[in-house]
Amino acid sequence: MWGRDLAEVYDVVYSAEFDASVLAPVVDLLAELARGGRALEFAVGTGRVALPLQARGVEVQGIELSPHMVDHLRAKPGGEAIPVTVGDMTAARLPGTFTLVYLVANTIMNVTTQDDQLAVFANAAAHLEPGGSFVVEVIVPQVRSVPRGETGRVFTLDPDHVGIETFDDPVGQIASSHHWMEVNGRLVQHSAPYRYVWPSELDLMGRLAGFRLRDRWDGWDQGPFTSDSTSQVAVFEKMP
Repeated sequence: MWGRDLAEVYDVVYSAEFDASVLAPVVDLLAELARGGRALEFAVGTGRVALPLQARGVEVQGIELSPHMVDHLRAKPGGEAIPVTVGDMTAARLPGTFTLVYLVANTIMNVTTQDDQLAVFANAAAHLEPGGSFVVEVIVPQVRSVPRGETGRVFTLDPDHVGIETFDDPVGQIASSHHWMEVNGRLVQHSAPYRYVWPSELDLMGRLAGFRLRDRWDGWDQGPFTSDSTSQVAVFEKMP
C-alpha cells in the first residue's frame, strides 16, 4: 500500500505524467475503447487518467488499495464525481458491468505473484460485458541491458530524485525499486517490490481469464510493437 507520505507528494514527483500532451493519447484511446459505456480503472490513484477521461464524457469508477491516494483524488475538482472502492484489484467487485477496464503505469507489476496477477485478469473479466476491453500498460523487461551477475542499477539520478532498482529474485521475477525524493524541502523515501511480466505471459493470463489479445502497441501513440520495444499497451477483448 502507498502510504500517506507518498500520496502527499505523488502528483509533484510524477508531474510530467500529468501533462496534457502525455495524457491526450491515453485519454483518446481509452475513450474510443469505452464505446460510450462505463469505464473502470484498477489502481485509480489520485485520478491522473480518470479525471480527464471523465471530462471527456466517459463515466468512470475506480478501485484503489490506498485510502490516502483516494483522499487526494476526492480533493481535486471533479474528484467527488468518480466513485472509488477502496480495496484490492485482485478481488474487489463492483456492481454491474463495464465496457472498459484499464490498468496503467506498470501497476500490474505491483502484484507480486503470478497467481495474483492472473486474479487481476480474472477480476477484469468479471467486470466486463462480452466484447469489452481490458487495457494493460506495462514495461517490457529489459534483461539484455543488465550485465550478468549484476544485483542492482541506478535508473534515475536527478538532483531531486534518486532511483535504484535491485534484482531480488530472478526466478520469481521479483525486483524492487527504491526512491529518495526531495519534494518541497522534504526527503521522502519509498521502496516497493514488483513482479515483472513478459508479453507472452500476459497473453497466457488473458487466455486463462477468457480474453483474446486484440492489439499490442509500444505506447499510447499506437506505434508498432517490436523486439526493441521497452513498453507495451496491450488490449484484451473479453470473449463471448
